[in-house]
Amino acid sequence: MARKLKIVFFETEGWQKKYLQRMLKKHQLTFFADDIDDKKLALVRDINVLAVFVGSLVSKSVMTALPKLQLITTMSTGFDHIDLKEVSKRKIKVTNVPFYGENTVAEHAMALLLSIAHKIHQSYERTNRGRFNFDGLTGFDLKGKTIGVIGTGHIGQHLIKMARGFDMKVIAYDKYPDKSVAKKQGFEYVPLGQLLRQADVISLHLPYMPSTHHLLNANNMKSIKKGAVLINTARGGLIDTKAMVAMLRSGRLSAVGLDVLEGEKDVKEEVEMLSKKWKAQDMRITIENHFLMHSENAIVTPHTAFNSKEAITRILDTTIENIESFAGNKKLQNQVKAKN
Repeated sequence: MARKLKIVFFETEGWQKKYLQRMLKKHQLTFFADDIDDKKLALVRDINVLAVFVGSLVSKSVMTALPKLQLITTMSTGFDHIDLKEVSKRKIKVTNVPFYGENTVAEHAMALLLSIAHKIHQSYERTNRGRFNFDGLTGFDLKGKTIGVIGTGHIGQHLIKMARGFDMKVIAYDKYPDKSVAKKQGFEYVPLGQLLRQADVISLHLPYMPSTHHLLNANNMKSIKKGAVLINTARGGLIDTKAMVAMLRSGRLSAVGLDVLEGEKDVKEEVEMLSKKWKAQDMRITIENHFLMHSENAIVTPHTAFNSKEAITRILDTTIENIESFAGNKKLQNQVKAKN
């Protein structure tokens, strides 16, 4: 028989809250619209299940504040915001949502690219001020351009299909290339260095982990084709922000479209910036992020590529399945294996 659980959800509001209440009505639920902080944790010390999005950092101190915690279910594919070493020590189980927004995130990446290519955001800002001249608004066609897709999982493959629909040439890099997919979809795998040299557009679609930290960095970004466009809807830490800003300032990159930023949590919480104890590197990244947000050649969106009604419903449904499987002592199909 399934157990009745005490569950807290962070970063949920509106229709999401009502949906979860309806589907998990036999459990005791608490909701917070914002991400985790100490004051909120003090109110839910006896919970069994913690449900979060990527904005909530689940650290050792968070787990210490929740002594009865048995399951952390993240409503995302990525889980780099969870201290897996600490999870392993405490024997807490972790689940994620492996698939939910393959097309959704790919569509957002393409939207960023189209906005850059046709200067949509500058055009909107101009007409919003009552100006209708188009000096400086000349864009470029996607047809005939080469897009380099870094990471050819589900999201990357969706973007490749879209790019092919725009008559773009596709090259790709993946640590574990799937040549059958490449043959079927009509693209070529190449080494990362070759991709950077040849691509007019570079788009990242791979997880963040120690091995992918600053995958694009000061050394290899020097070889990027002059005038290329860089799109990142994956994780901010995949790119060395300092190097990206330098490439943008020099014109090596003509534009960037970013749904994620390295250290984006610091940028979001500006109210707390004056009281925070800063590390020099964190402050530098934050300053560079502010440059990106105000640069004419950058479009920055607030980590919202996943945010469609359909995708969020899929996230909630999988999260509900994860919780009910745990409550019923069933095998957790989406368990994240913590490594010691």
